Amino acid sequence: MPKEQRPSWDEYFLDIAFTVAQRGTCDRAHVGAVIARDRRMLTTGYNGAPAGIQHCDDVGHLMIDNHCVRALHAEQNAIIQAALHGIGIQGSTCYVTHQPCITCAKMIINAGIVRVIYAGNYPDENSRQFLAEAGVELLHMPRAKSNASV
Repeated sequence: MPKEQRPSWDEYFLDIAFTVAQRGTCDRAHVGAVIARDRRMLTTGYNGAPAGIQHCDDVGHLMIDNHCVRALHAEQNAIIQAALHGIGIQGSTCYVTHQPCITCAKMIINAGIVRVIYAGNYPDENSRQFLAEAGVELLHMPRAKSNASV
């Protein structure tokens, strides 16, 4: 009987991002992010309202230009958690369930994150261009079917 293959570190952290996404409180998209360095998880984040503010799931979306502005994005929350708890994330990798938007891309660049690995596409060519120009590696890693239920 063949031994079950262990996931790579990138697969491992991306799978954790999908678990983190289950905590999301904006049902327009459940997105999760994990920031890791040297095979250690540093912070996580999911999409949801700021602390102390009512969640979309409870009071509805606050829509401006077809975007819900009540919720922070998963990458933003992961970066904020690092700042809040004094965790340096320079030189790290951000694992995220969806490709970052332009705002998240700019935050990733300024936070010193050097790699972004994502599973789902998001139609934002500007974010791809910004990340490339800043030298941030962007890698699309669709989830394997065997991990789809995680």
